[in-house]
Amino acid sequence: MTSTSNKWYSSVTRYQWLVLVVASLGWIFDAFEGQIYNLTRADMLPDLLHVKADDPLVKLWGERFLGIFLIGGTFGGLLFSSLADKWGRNPVMALTILFYSVFSGITAFADQIWQVGALRFLVAMGVGGEWAVGAALVAEVFPKEARERAGGIFHATSVAGLWLAAAAGLWVGTEWRTAYLLGVAPALLVLWVRMSIKEPESWKAARESKKERMGSFSELLGDPRWRARAIFGAMLAMVGLATFWGVVIAGQDIAAEYLKSVKDPDWASKSKIAFGFIQTAGAGAGMLAFGPLSARWGCKKTFVIMHIAALIMTPIVCWVPAYFGSYTLLLVLLPLFGFFAQGIHAGYAAYFPALFPTHLRATGSGFCFNTGRILAAPVLIWLSAWLKSEYDTPTAVTCLGGFFLLGLVFLALLPETHGEELPE
Repeated sequence: MTSTSNKWYSSVTRYQWLVLVVASLGWIFDAFEGQIYNLTRADMLPDLLHVKADDPLVKLWGERFLGIFLIGGTFGGLLFSSLADKWGRNPVMALTILFYSVFSGITAFADQIWQVGALRFLVAMGVGGEWAVGAALVAEVFPKEARERAGGIFHATSVAGLWLAAAAGLWVGTEWRTAYLLGVAPALLVLWVRMSIKEPESWKAARESKKERMGSFSELLGDPRWRARAIFGAMLAMVGLATFWGVVIAGQDIAAEYLKSVKDPDWASKSKIAFGFIQTAGAGAGMLAFGPLSARWGCKKTFVIMHIAALIMTPIVCWVPAYFGSYTLLLVLLPLFGFFAQGIHAGYAAYFPALFPTHLRATGSGFCFNTGRILAAPVLIWLSAWLKSEYDTPTAVTCLGGFFLLGLVFLALLPETHGEELPE
């Protein structure tokens, strides 16, 4: 029997748990703000475009706004992650939470399509910035033996945000404006952030010795060691983000199309439950599993296994349930699909902060994750939008699932960080 002293959490202090809780809450609401759009766009877009729900414009603008969200996330992520290295983790985390909560609330008053696009861009700025700050903070505060698991837990808590969004979508029904008003609530978290989070000692030390280099993009991209990690990390994130917005969230569309084909009158609510709760439960399990698996195998090997499994699961979930005419089978497969296809995302929080030194940690992590957003945007704005407008959903999603294979190429060009101290 393993003694308590050998448990990974045995050396974790009360304050370190507090940091994980606060950072995770910011990420939970971050995920809520991103997902609430996916669950309300079927009502919001026809309303603002003044067309019927099945008009091709709805699908076209739906994919375009996903692309706009990725671009906004990139801009905000690069800006706020650099500021987090320059100003400190505490003030910038508070600022990013205010950004995404306030502008989400304002979306409730939009009455033209361009206003939604502008506000989604601003919401995305806060969403992109908060992740980098939270991931860097958790990595710096937790001890080496607990770092990968803590990073995995931090990212996995996004599932709670997806569930909150799913619950909000079901509660508001077609009243999409109410859902965005709920997005103001995270602003209350800012006070707790400001009162409870201290700047990590490693950041204070780095500021004293490397003040002029804190958050420097010129050093990040000018130093060959950090440049290679930043570029290939961004390409890895591109694969995960492109497949999330183009493939993972299509679980709701796959369920909806099947239910429509069998003329189920409750197809709208059932498809939201299938994606928002059932598939997301599997995704949460996958993200929680990433930390323990990477602690045993290393991040790179865990990434490889999950990418291969996601590549296999994508066509299975698209075609097999329809072939057998079984909605029950679809509900069984969706959590497995989510486990691998979305489980890889927890790896970014565990892996990216460990690639960079303290004075570039948030900047490097933010560059990887958010440059991945901008690289994924063309996939959604053009490729995904074109595939989903020209072909049926299973065919389009199967094609987009090929991106998981591309992720293996970028992993081969990145180092293993398992068991290493954070670079200084």
